[in-house]
Amino acid sequence: MANSNLIGSSSKFRAVLDEIDVVAPADCAVLVRGETGTGKEIIAQAIHDASPRRLNRFVALNCAAIPAALLESELFGHERGAFTGAVAQTTGRFQMADHGTLFLDEIGDLPLELQPKLLRVLQEQQVERVGGGHSIKIDVRVIAATNRDLWQMVKEGAFRADLYYRLNVFPITLPPLRDRKDDIPLLAAHFAQRFAERQRKSIDEIPDEVMDGLKYYDWPGNIRELQNFIERAVIRTTGSVLRASMEDLTMPYSISGKSLTLVDAEREHITTALQETNWVVGGRNGAAARLGLPRTTLIAMMNRLGISRQNDEPAATLAERSSGSAHTHPRQNHTVRQPGDIFRRLPILRQPTLARASGS
Repeated sequence: MANSNLIGSSSKFRAVLDEIDVVAPADCAVLVRGETGTGKEIIAQAIHDASPRRLNRFVALNCAAIPAALLESELFGHERGAFTGAVAQTTGRFQMADHGTLFLDEIGDLPLELQPKLLRVLQEQQVERVGGGHSIKIDVRVIAATNRDLWQMVKEGAFRADLYYRLNVFPITLPPLRDRKDDIPLLAAHFAQRFAERQRKSIDEIPDEVMDGLKYYDWPGNIRELQNFIERAVIRTTGSVLRASMEDLTMPYSISGKSLTLVDAEREHITTALQETNWVVGGRNGAAARLGLPRTTLIAMMNRLGISRQNDEPAATLAERSSGSAHTHPRQNHTVRQPGDIFRRLPILRQPTLARASGS
């Protein structure tokens, strides 16, 4: 399977790619589950592109974007004169997708009164236009997606159990971006290259401090939020180094209970770890180990954020004293590279953009 929009090399994302490979040729219904912004439509498109139906149409419909009164017509079509304003016969999305794939996004927002009609179409592979008197045979594969707990909706009577089972033949759950942070360097480089080309700019580097901030942030809006952030940064950039304002990222919560910018939250998180370790930076029980960072990286972050003890002793001095080895055992600074570090130091145009056999 080769799809230039599937980007990632983390184990959780590779598991999703494996699921796509398994289900694509099966021609069964698929239910894609995941938080807002995780790329559910891209996954649906990838399933279609890897299926025997790939030469036919992929039609998408967001069930939450269409008023309930018009949704039936959008799905099934209508005859002329079926209702006020119906001046011509209209083909519905099911007919448009004949011999192809219909993607129903936000299926959890489908009105309860329409659910039996959708169930019948899925079972019979026949549609009847609104105001029509005969059935039309179709051959459509349906892929549905939701960010809601459909089973909980079934228990609450807000979603039909029979429709749920019909759609949930093969479920695929997409991990949120906070659970696949190893993919952030690849995604950031991909978006930077895409938007730089669109803006006719040449951007060769994403600074280390920007990448560290991106990997630290929790991304409640997932990939869509990261994409928007990188696009904003590209617009602001006038040179070859990406210019990003980390103040644009606001953490949804903080240790103190206040809404913080990423810089403030980062400072608070590091300070808390230092206080809990009595300001010991290095060693097995030091703050660096607790934060999952190399000691030298934590020292650099402390200096950048202005973090020191109440007597304003410089962070580097504190770190050297805490490690107990900086003056007695001088050595070359070997920074432990995190996944994706190389992409910050090489021109983006040389970076692989897909984590699979082809790249994303």
